[in-house]
This record gives sequence, C-alpha cells and structure tokens, in this order.
Amino acid sequence: MPLDLTAEFSRFRNADPDRLHFAAHSHAYWPDATRAAQLQVWDDAARLVDEKWSHVLGEVWPAVARSVAWHLRLPDPATLVSAGNTHEFVNRLISALPLDRTPVIVTTDSEFHSFKRQTERLAEDRLIELVIVAAEPLATLPARLIAAVKAHAPDMVFVSHVFFNSGYALPDLDALVDAVAAPGRLTVIDGYHAFLAIPVDLSRIADRAFYLAGGYKYAMAGEGACFMHCPPGFAPRPRNTGWYASFATLQGPQDRVRYATDGQRFMGATFDPSGLYRMRAALDWMARLGLDAAAIHAHAMELQEIFIAGISERPVGLFDPANLVVAAHEKSRGNFLTFEHPDAAQWQARLKAANIVVDVRDTRLRVGFGLYHNTGDVARLLERLHAA
Repeated sequence: MPLDLTAEFSRFRNADPDRLHFAAHSHAYWPDATRAAQLQVWDDAARLVDEKWSHVLGEVWPAVARSVAWHLRLPDPATLVSAGNTHEFVNRLISALPLDRTPVIVTTDSEFHSFKRQTERLAEDRLIELVIVAAEPLATLPARLIAAVKAHAPDMVFVSHVFFNSGYALPDLDALVDAVAAPGRLTVIDGYHAFLAIPVDLSRIADRAFYLAGGYKYAMAGEGACFMHCPPGFAPRPRNTGWYASFATLQGPQDRVRYATDGQRFMGATFDPSGLYRMRAALDWMARLGLDAAAIHAHAMELQEIFIAGISERPVGLFDPANLVVAAHEKSRGNFLTFEHPDAAQWQARLKAANIVVDVRDTRLRVGFGLYHNTGDVARLLERLHAA
C-alpha cells in the first residue's frame, strides 16, 4: 500500500480542503515540520544579530549539506555549495569557461529555462557556441548526446537527469558521465527533478561531474534553497564570484582574489537563509520517518499506476495513456506524468476551474504525485476529471 502522510501536511491541505493539487513536480506542499523553521529564522536573527551568519554557515548549512550528501551518496559534504537559485550556478559555471576562444557547450533542447534562456542569449552575441541535441526520441538520447560530445569536444556538457518537459529519466547516469567527462571539461547534471524523486548515487562520478538541484520541488522546502556538488579541481576560480566564496579567508591577507578550495568556491553573496532553515527541517523530518528517495519514488509510482489504471478504463479527453510522452510501461521516469495534446492549455484551464491544479508546458500537461497525496486523493482526482 502507498504511504499515507497527509496528516503531516495539514496546514497546506487545510488551507483549501477542496483543492486537488497535483503539481508536486513544480510547487510541492511543505510538511508542517517546516513552519517552526520559518519562525526560527526570525528568532535567530533577533538572538544573534551580527553573529547570524556564523550560525547559518557554521550550523544550518552544514546540516543541510550532510543530509544532501547522504541522499546523493556523495563522499564529502564539503563539495556542496548553496545558492538562492540554480541560475546563479549556471552563470558561475559559464564564467569559468575559457576566454581565449568561443567556448562550446553541448546540451539538449529540453533543458529548464534557468539554463536555456541564459545560454541562448549568450549564443546570440556569439559569446558561446551551443550544440543542441534533440531529446526525443528519448530512448536514443544518451547515444546521440555522446556522439555530439565526441564530434565537438565541448568545454561544457549540460544535461538533465530527469527532463522537466517529459519526466524521462536518464537510465544510466554513470555510463553517460564515463563517456562524456574529460579533464578540464565541465560536465553538469541538472538534478532538480531527480533529487528526492528517484534514487541517485553519485559516488562513482563525484570526482568528474557537477550536480545541481534544490528544495523547491521534491525536497518540499520551498524557494531559496538550491545546492550544487562541485568536483574537486574543476573550475577553481569562477569569474562570477561573490564575497562568500572566500568567507573563511576574510581575516587574512587581501593581496589577491582568494577562493575556497571546496564547493564554497562557487558561493555568492548575502542571501535570505530561510530556505535553508526549511530545508534542514524537511530533511530532518524525512530522516525521522525513515524516508529516502527510493521510498518517495515507490509511493509516487504506486499513485501513478492507480491513476493510469483509471484513465485506461475510462479515458477523459487528453487523459488517455496513448497521450503519455513517457509510456506507462517505461520505468525510467520521474514522479510526474506528461500528456501531449494540442488542447493541453484548455484542459489546464478547465481543471483549474474545477480546483484541480496541474500545469502546462506548451502542448504538454503535467500531473505530479508526492508525499502529500494518498490513494483517496487520486480517486477524487479521477472522479472530478470525469465530472469536468
């Protein structure tokens, strides 16, 4: 039987009991355990005032980093760095590329906007060269991506672990990194739709690949709590840099621009720490319940199977297994289902009127399943779909 943790999300669920929120892949509900953490931010600011940052960087962030490292099977939490959003990381990574030529980036046509928009704008001014590989057909993507890397010898490879516009999960991340990584090359995996959605083990590739994600989705911690794993020795001095990148050396000589040697070399500057407080609370809550990505994914997959069985028996408009971008039998997928249909936007609007929250990306409608759902929620969703 799937888990039933709905009581742990009482404040979000009771805020609108009639709402059916199936956008866990986009704006996940926060567990009740995070509310006290939000208040603690204010209380710590009052208690510590000027000493607040020593507490944030010396206690709050290290606790988050230890939990993240455990979930990702990273050998050393010190390779992690925090930021308010992944766009910060994208800009700092790009700033570490060579200046003596136009840097080449191999990527796909299905990356999230935090990367896609920035790189396409830079490519307009020929500051970088983009080699874009079509993500679909999904089954052949890894081979085609590897072929593009071999053909173009890029300075950066950037690819999602789970794609935001389909839910497809790369089936063998280790093999892909083995094939595309090279000395000096920045191999970057966008893991936002994978972190705490599917089991991730970076232990074999931690020395060669960057991995970025955050707390807004499956970690259920809200905005402002992103992180990146930074393999030692790669990009030691990003040009886009904030003063926190040398926080530990501020009391020493300032004769040159100094950097931390661990993940903190990618640090920015002053930020709102409340996201880290909430993320610490959410991760601690999961630890108390014995939850890991495998358990969360199993729960989401069971709910997906119930939903797919319901629309298989009685399709409703675009909600037909034939319209799934990632087929129902495909196990390499994340915790949401994506339906392709020219009327996706109209369906999303119709469902919104019925107080069903899903979202649309162009002609694709996404339905996400999370820990704040139970089987009763899926039954209500199917019933309301038929009524709508």
